[in-house]
Amino acid sequence: MDKLDRKILSVLQKNARASLQEVGAVVGLSASPCWGRIKKMEEAGVIEGYTVRLNPLALGLGDTVLVMVTLDSHSDNTLEKFGEVLASIPEVVEAHLVSGEYDYLLRVVVKDTRDYERLLREKLYKIRGIRHSQSSFVLRTLKKADLPLGV
Repeated sequence: MDKLDRKILSVLQKNARASLQEVGAVVGLSASPCWGRIKKMEEAGVIEGYTVRLNPLALGLGDTVLVMVTLDSHSDNTLEKFGEVLASIPEVVEAHLVSGEYDYLLRVVVKDTRDYERLLREKLYKIRGIRHSQSSFVLRTLKKADLPLGV
């Protein structure tokens, strides 16, 4: 990856719908070589896909909750089963195995506190193997940025 590839990625991070002509104009390439570079980055796994950013508030998902979870066991089977259960819960939009006091950090989106209580009762508290959890409601997001590309 060279500086031009990073510039292309920067343009696409800001607007994945940008046309090849638009991307090329920003980075100083015509459409054809620009397309070739994009295809190579897709094939190499640098570009994993193209998505749309959704506004959670507009969808009625007003609260984000960070949930720290500690498991009873760290066996491969327990970790695998826990991951499978999390994958089946749509409100869990991110799950990270972390170092430190807790085993997992989850990012959960819900309508409100009542909806979070429902999620706890109906889904999270029913997961076998959870020893302890702690929840923190996000009051305000101060930064949400694209990946740093050094351009």
